[in-house]
Amino acid sequence: MTLIAKDPGAATPPEADSLSAAGPEHSGNAGRVVRLVLGLAAITAAFLAAGLSDLLLFIVILVVIVMLHELGHFATAKWASMKVTEYFVGFGPRLWSVRRGETEYGVKAIPAGGYVRITGFTVLEEVAAEDEARTYRQQPFWKRIIVASAGSAMHFLIALVLAIIVVFAFGVPSGNVTVTAMEKWAGVAQTPAARAGLQAGDTIVSVNGKALDGAGSMASIIGRSTGKAVTVGIVRNGHLRQISVTPANGRGIKVNGQTLKNRGYLGVEIQPATDSPSPLHGLGYAFTTIGQVTNEEMTGVAQIFSPSGLTSVLHQVTNAKAAKAAADHPGSAPRPVSLVGIASLGVQAQQGGLEDLLLLLISLNIVFGLINMLPMLPLDGGHVAVAVYEWIRTKKGQAYYRADITKLYPVVFVFLAFLATFVLSGVFLDLTHPINNPFQP
Repeated sequence: MTLIAKDPGAATPPEADSLSAAGPEHSGNAGRVVRLVLGLAAITAAFLAAGLSDLLLFIVILVVIVMLHELGHFATAKWASMKVTEYFVGFGPRLWSVRRGETEYGVKAIPAGGYVRITGFTVLEEVAAEDEARTYRQQPFWKRIIVASAGSAMHFLIALVLAIIVVFAFGVPSGNVTVTAMEKWAGVAQTPAARAGLQAGDTIVSVNGKALDGAGSMASIIGRSTGKAVTVGIVRNGHLRQISVTPANGRGIKVNGQTLKNRGYLGVEIQPATDSPSPLHGLGYAFTTIGQVTNEEMTGVAQIFSPSGLTSVLHQVTNAKAAKAAADHPGSAPRPVSLVGIASLGVQAQQGGLEDLLLLLISLNIVFGLINMLPMLPLDGGHVAVAVYEWIRTKKGQAYYRADITKLYPVVFVFLAFLATFVLSGVFLDLTHPINNPFQP
């Protein structure tokens, strides 16, 4: 599943550049704190009264993720001795702030992200002469690359931490499968599994004496064994048992309203069994997971922004049947997911359990990190691209080349228009054809 959404922490908001260099007026700050606390309490109460506690929690999680993104820029800019004047949650009117040294920390009225203001981030910004040496634009190439990409790097770090938590909290796949429930077949008194004595909670470790390599290998053996008895090795209450069971053909049989295929079935619901890993194995598995998810999301991003992917999105926007098909079968067609869809997925993931929520957040952070590194302003990757271009154009022994980013403005405007259209398309699809819950068992 690929989720596509604009990270609100990816760019410095326009209003950040118009703030007075003298800083905010702090008179009445105590009153602002009271109003802030009362406002947050009122918002929380409204969400709870509406039964939207899961949505509120997910919104808070997203805001924290955005601020961690900005923390990456903030921390690396401070490390590089750049002048950082602001670190804010939200946009719009200032609700509360406090100055510590040369940096103002605070909260603004619209909780749609956050930003860090680093002095002299472009060659166009006017900066006091005494601050010029500490501007972003005056720093060595490698420092600018680190600061510009730190936000996206933070997303990958968050994803890795979450993956480590998942691994050690929920284990790693063992190759075996666990029977989670016994199916009820319409018009059938007993399923093959029920007749053989299988029970929910059994761990299936082998079929016909061969160790399993996941649910897929078991389904393959059972599927081609219609009417033929197979020996299933199970572990129940710590003891290994061998049970003979004869798969039945699923043709014409309905389970939860869906007709089974023309192949063998036992009549059980299963999920991968897990083992508790050693510290070294667990860390290795977490890194492997991040690599696999990153590869999947890169493929998904490339597909959705390809000519065929964009054509598919346009088709979904203009054709309700195509939109419904894509929503009912996630992954069958490129589909953008806006913050509306992400919020819906977040609520569904929470209902599915903590593991589902953590896996969703891993995917989201990797997508945010990848999108932010696209080489287009105002994304982080655009600033990296400008720094690389300047470095390439600078000849040895000559003054450092400074790119005229105003020449990029037409391209930036076209990109922003495209991005706005893309995001609005995602919002439209998420409202009219919500994606089918991928966390249902």
